[in-house]
Amino acid sequence: MTAPRIPAIVNLASGTAKEALEVLEAGEQFEVHAVQPTDIERTVRDVIAHGATRVLVSGGDGTIATAAAVLLESPAEMAILPGGTLNHFARDLGVSTDAAAALTLAVEGACRGVDIGTVNGKVFLNTSSVGAYVRFVRLRESLETRFGYRIASTLAAFRLLFQLRMIAVEVEVDGKPRIYRTPLVFIGVGERELQLPTLGSRVKDGARGLHVMIVRSRSRARLMAIALAAVARGVDAVSRTPELDAFIVDRCRITVRRAGRVAIDGELVAMPTTLEYELRRDALRVVCPPVLAEPATSAEARSD
Repeated sequence: MTAPRIPAIVNLASGTAKEALEVLEAGEQFEVHAVQPTDIERTVRDVIAHGATRVLVSGGDGTIATAAAVLLESPAEMAILPGGTLNHFARDLGVSTDAAAALTLAVEGACRGVDIGTVNGKVFLNTSSVGAYVRFVRLRESLETRFGYRIASTLAAFRLLFQLRMIAVEVEVDGKPRIYRTPLVFIGVGERELQLPTLGSRVKDGARGLHVMIVRSRSRARLMAIALAAVARGVDAVSRTPELDAFIVDRCRITVRRAGRVAIDGELVAMPTTLEYELRRDALRVVCPPVLAEPATSAEARSD
């Protein structure tokens, strides 16, 4: 008896949709569903309702997060075929961006629980932020069709430098409120780097939790460092570490003066003035390479 085919949901709006469809349709292990972004959630629900126990999702971090929000409600496992510009979530889990390797893993690999974050119930896999990054995304999107993602990111960051805006926020951690006037609050799932040029990247084997960073400085130069290094990632033309307050917590509350948009995995979402952030440990079952133990030191080896 042949194994049932794995439903493969491909976001047609992703930059690699054509290549993903070609490689998926060349084999017989997958049941391909090519859909528009607005149909991703419905399609995931449909394949789960028809008994799927493992679902492959092809697209970028936004696509993966949309599917993840549905899969959290079921015992089904998620496999990933990276198809975005940066693929932060897949890379952090060790999922190859090579299509053949990713599909082999999707069929043969084991799964493990992965931490995710939520803000007011909305799932995010990597990062969320309040303040300057929201304007950064708007500027980048207006430039991206002409210049491409990375150049648009750099241009948007430079423009942001000369339009620095401060916001008043209250950040409540462990029941203790702190008041800030800041250009940016950044929240990452898992411990994040605090040193340039890797600022904002996930720390390998780092602490679990939500890593909350608040920029204390009003300096344009330091905001530039955050915009380029922590947000655009991969751009290392900065030389100073921003001045930050940072906490690693399982939950926190952030209150802003007025409702607006919050950046969630690089996309902008309308939210009320009170933002409830929470870590959900091992909540998402993802097919990914196993976490390898660090090799023993010579001292540890001699003690065995």
